[in-house]
Amino acid sequence: MNPTSTHPGNPDVVPPLDERVAGAPISWGVCEVPGWGWRYDAATVLAEMAECGLVATEFGPDGFLPEDPGEKAATLRAHGLQAVGQFVPVVLHDSGHDPLPELERALESLVAAEASTVVLAAASGAEGYDRRPDLDDDGWTTLLSNLDRVAEAVRSRGLIPTLHPHVGTLVESEADVERVLAGSAVGLCLDTGHLLVGGSDPVALATAHPERVAHVHLKDVRADLARRVRSGDLTYTDAVRGGMYVPLGRGDVDVRAIVGALEDAGYAGWYVLEQDTVLEGPPDGEGPKGQVIESLNHLLGIEAQRSGVGI
Repeated sequence: MNPTSTHPGNPDVVPPLDERVAGAPISWGVCEVPGWGWRYDAATVLAEMAECGLVATEFGPDGFLPEDPGEKAATLRAHGLQAVGQFVPVVLHDSGHDPLPELERALESLVAAEASTVVLAAASGAEGYDRRPDLDDDGWTTLLSNLDRVAEAVRSRGLIPTLHPHVGTLVESEADVERVLAGSAVGLCLDTGHLLVGGSDPVALATAHPERVAHVHLKDVRADLARRVRSGDLTYTDAVRGGMYVPLGRGDVDVRAIVGALEDAGYAGWYVLEQDTVLEGPPDGEGPKGQVIESLNHLLGIEAQRSGVGI
């Protein structure tokens, strides 16, 4: 189930971890939710990603990069960045809605940019991630059936389909994730932050089901704010605005254990650094860039210790 991000000269060689670390525009406050906050422009974000030492990025929301697939790919190449994939929220639980047509444009752009991964989310149909409906058994049957249909359409284009458990979507809680694992063959996007906020243990998931992990979003989270989101005491958006996501190593996610479990199991895919951020306006100083560098250094430090460098 793992992606085939292998060495071009030898398909049996997995590239070193530092060649598999990507960025995401959400770390610069760029989000698909209307009214989320102030947004950096694409040129600044991509330039700063490259300055951080990142080699690749996910696309970000519609409208962030040029709409034309060829121009989108060219924009990334101009900044020396490889395309990884795209987060694509689609409604899967509605029996009267076909999710495939809305996916086609994303697939076209991903193929044009030679990306590898489609990061699907089971959208609720509402704006934002502060509330979601509960699904009955019929809704789950429709969701899982559509998920397999969509995954097959993604594979037919030479791309890797993954399902992203995400706060405010129909796959959020530990029970939701288990239902997907049991009822679908799709790989998971292991988002360490959203899993913890939703009530799952990302370490346990990475350890028990590494073969189902096809993509990774690395986040660190303050567990105190995550608990308030789960209890309904705080909305997801307000928790993000309040600093729920922090640079890797500053929060309560055991990043070291997760990376170790996946690498030991032969994971060959991307680690996408994400620190979901709401910006009220142009930041003073270097802004999010410094925190992205901090996260990258933390991840590379974990790998250095694992390989015995400097020990």
